[in-house]
Amino acid sequence: MKKNIGIKEIADILNISVSTVSRALRDTYDVNPETRNRVLELAKELNFKPNKNAAALASGSTKNIGIVIPFITNYYFSTVISGIQEQAYESGYNVILYVTNDNAERERDLLENLAITSLDGLLISISSDSLLEDHFERLRNDGVPIVFFDRAPMNSTASKVLQDDFQGAYEATNYLIKHGYSRIAHIAGPKELKFTQQRLNGYLKALEQHRLPVRSDYIIHSGFSQNNGSEDTEKLLGLTQRPDAIFAVNDRKAVGAILTLKQHHIQVGAEVGVIGFTNDPIASVVEPNLTTIEEPAFEIGKRSCELLIKHIKNRNYESKDVILPGRLIVRDSVSFQ
Repeated sequence: MKKNIGIKEIADILNISVSTVSRALRDTYDVNPETRNRVLELAKELNFKPNKNAAALASGSTKNIGIVIPFITNYYFSTVISGIQEQAYESGYNVILYVTNDNAERERDLLENLAITSLDGLLISISSDSLLEDHFERLRNDGVPIVFFDRAPMNSTASKVLQDDFQGAYEATNYLIKHGYSRIAHIAGPKELKFTQQRLNGYLKALEQHRLPVRSDYIIHSGFSQNNGSEDTEKLLGLTQRPDAIFAVNDRKAVGAILTLKQHHIQVGAEVGVIGFTNDPIASVVEPNLTTIEEPAFEIGKRSCELLIKHIKNRNYESKDVILPGRLIVRDSVSFQ
């Protein structure tokens, strides 16, 4: 019967220690790249199959990453998860999903009762009303590697992977201005979220740069749903001087705006321009098709997982913020005025 090749045999052949072989196979940061390559090449040549359970016990690693998200049915988050899974699979990690339903109390309960010993680290996108940050900091103080993506606490020093919300909002508003719109409203997200503030700031910067007035009644904060977009638009249409364009914090709200404008027999584009932020599939289904800022959702997932794994492998890895650019997708909901 053929003897299974083990770590000890690889160590003997290469004349290095068993612990070095083990660290090389786990791809830890403290192994010389040349040594790592020698170990991996020989392991492949000998058809070495590591005992994952034994490796986990020996290293204290579970090879499990937790993902905490507000929604699972949302297109954006499902795309982010695909990016996370892709990177996790390539790196030999499993993912475990936790859904908060965008509820801060549920988020807190989940994190306080999480079996941290079964996870190597956490990827977190916070709930809309997550005002307190102590439950996140408690986990970090307990030594749990955390990377925030998309939605991050206002003042956390943990690593983050985000889209460039300010620049995307600036570009969206600037696009409306260049097409001749001058009374531009912003139907925004909850004030508590950092990216809501960033998108608001990008919108305000574009208005300021073009010396257009900022009207407080043209800025409405609410949730992220299509229904929220419809309700916000009804409020705008009730003003004495209606806006001639609407920049929505996401595509769902933009679709709500488009449908409400059509119900009022207002021509979208010709009379009131609408631009969104996400590039949800619904953007190319609604009539007229929605001009929007595309978020790099898959890349955000991939990069956030990649960054978390660096923190897992090296607990002294310095926190960093990764900001990824969006992209303007031109369709039919904006016309030249």
